[in-house]
Amino acid sequence: MQPTITLEQLPFWRSEQRKKGKKVVATNGCFDILHVGHLRYLEEAKKLGDTLIVGLNSDASTRQLKGPTRPINHENDRAELLAALKPVDFVCIFPDVRATQFLDLVQPDIYVKGGDYTEAQLDQDEVNAVKKHGGQIHILKLIPGKSTTNIINKSKQ
Repeated sequence: MQPTITLEQLPFWRSEQRKKGKKVVATNGCFDILHVGHLRYLEEAKKLGDTLIVGLNSDASTRQLKGPTRPINHENDRAELLAALKPVDFVCIFPDVRATQFLDLVQPDIYVKGGDYTEAQLDQDEVNAVKKHGGQIHILKLIPGKSTTNIINKSKQ
């Protein structure tokens, strides 16, 4: 399993990545029920740099974002599954609804989001946390028909 690190460890971790000359790519999300869309997204994100770190919404923040019946899987299980994926180098669970603090600590060279967003739709505090450290925003193409919500809705039928 790849390392899971805490928010408190991120400043030291980032310093080490700089010393090694690593280009850091970051993304974040709930990743509640992993599916092929997630895998393809993470594979594309990894291609943009040397190290891919995934910020994972905690159970509490996932509930705030997705509703009272979510997450389906516990945050530690979601982190372990993500960390086991080949493109993922590190996972960090964060407690907030928005990834602002996570991004401010990671200081990614590239912040990746999925094609269900445009840069204008991103939370501006998150964008500012990336750009104030010289990072860039990269929007990947949406993988049609691949979503946790679709899986949950299909299972209800």
